[in-house]
Order: sequence, then structure tokens, then C-alpha cells
Amino acid sequence: MSDPERKAMLAVGEVARRSGIAVSTVHFYEAKGLIAGERTQGNQRRYPRSVLRRIAIIRIAQRAGIPLATVSEALRDLPHDHTPNARDWRHFTETWKDMLEARIESLVQLRDQLTSCIGCGCLSLEDCPLRNPDDELGQRGSGPRRLLPTEAASDADPTLDLNIG
Repeated sequence: MSDPERKAMLAVGEVARRSGIAVSTVHFYEAKGLIAGERTQGNQRRYPRSVLRRIAIIRIAQRAGIPLATVSEALRDLPHDHTPNARDWRHFTETWKDMLEARIESLVQLRDQLTSCIGCGCLSLEDCPLRNPDDELGQRGSGPRRLLPTEAASDADPTLDLNIG
């Protein structure tokens, strides 16, 4: 690394301040391999400016509920000294779009189910005469049978009725 590049490196406190995260979070992200820094001769951590864009991507993904393992997988092939650009961002969003759509669908279904169950007044999630007559769903096993993602439910029980009616 050339001398000007070395001078452009950021201390951990500067990375934390500029990215809006705690120093401990910077260290956590580094321990998880999401970002990378290097040590100076005085044993201090220094990070390239590109780390700020990587941290922004990580924070946006976390806010969207994308697990860090998924973010790590997306960032794996991106060199740490490369500042992510618009093309990289499009790749990430294309990769995450289906997962986010499935999560949105699941949350909408959950919202709609909760409203209808509470709206009937019985307040029973185990034995609701309108939503689960004769506790048919309970006979198929424990858990939120109507709230399972479609593909997971069909894998577990191909006869499982996930239609909300």
C-alpha cells in the first residue's frame, strides 16, 4: 500500500463516528469477516475508506431484516478494498428481493390472521370454531399451521391447507 493510501486509512473511532455505529460494532463486523482492517506498526486498527460503504450496506440489510450470514455471503466475493458501487448494490438487491418478498407476504398473512382471530371475540388460538373447527389443525402438529410459509408447509405436509378464508 502506498504512503498516501496509508494516510487515507481511518481509525476505528473515525469509522464508528462516520458510520453511526459503536466501536464495538466495528470490531464485531470485523470478527464476522464483514469488513477488514489492518494493524499499524503501533498496533492500531486502520480501515480503508471503502469500509464506510460496506457498513452502510450492512446496516441497510439489517434494517430490512436480512440475517448477517446472508449479508456476509453477499459480500464474500467483494474485495475489502473495493468501494461497493451501484452495480454491486443492484446485485445485492436482486439476490435479496425474493427473500424480502416472501417475508412481506408472511407478515401480511400474519397481520390478517391476527386481526381475524382477535376479531371473532373468542380469544382462543387453540380451539376457534370459525378458523379451526374441531381443532383440525391441532391434529396436524404443534405450531402456527396457517402461518407457515407456503413452500415450508407443503414440504412438511402436502395436504396442509394454508388458504385463509
